[in-house]
Amino acid sequence: MSQPKLGGARHHHGEPHETGLGGRLNWLRAGVLGANDGLVSTAGIVVGVAGATSTLSTILTAGIAGLVAGSLSMAGGEYVSVSTQRDTEAAAIAREREELATMPEKEEAELASIYQERGVSETLAMQVARELMARDPLRAHVEAELQIDPDELTNPWHAAGASFLAFAVGGLVPTLAILVPVGGWRVGVCVAAVIVGLVLTGDLSARLGSAPSRPAIIRNVAVGILTMAITYLAGKVTGGLVG
Repeated sequence: MSQPKLGGARHHHGEPHETGLGGRLNWLRAGVLGANDGLVSTAGIVVGVAGATSTLSTILTAGIAGLVAGSLSMAGGEYVSVSTQRDTEAAAIAREREELATMPEKEEAELASIYQERGVSETLAMQVARELMARDPLRAHVEAELQIDPDELTNPWHAAGASFLAFAVGGLVPTLAILVPVGGWRVGVCVAAVIVGLVLTGDLSARLGSAPSRPAIIRNVAVGILTMAITYLAGKVTGGLVG
């Protein structure tokens, strides 16, 4: 083909599009990261507002607004991104279909060359290409050349729904924790609950990526604590200026 080849479909978190177990693990990892975003973002809001005021209704309103806005923003961004990806995949498949109809011999030779590049002998590569072209030429080219399963193109609505849910689940932790009726310890309880959530998401994301858990947890918790500390300080300063 004269057009540049796709190097594999991509989704929101930069992982290759895969089918089967690998694809499910990628979606699960993206969900964990979305929940982590919800934890940190919403915690930053409620702790920051708590630094400016002790009025529970104000803190809760800010937390809910942040949770809803963040969930919708994540869902909208994912929908746009995956819709573009799906359009790109569909266009690439359409080009392959047209080229197979107009230059089948060239496409067969191209398919054989792909297998040769992967270490198959020239004779066997030609035989494999010929047999695959006889069965389902479009699928043979799309899978070998574009690394796309034509029956499992990415669904933007599924991606948007998963992102919305993941962020919302993470954001519920600080939003509910800030409601605990413990007076002056309200912020401390919220921070503790968020840290527990960050430990869990850090550990799970590391395990899904077959990486050591401890460094991932430390990084996750450190970023979360730093975020909450800075937003709390910002709330304190702002509250003092406008109070």
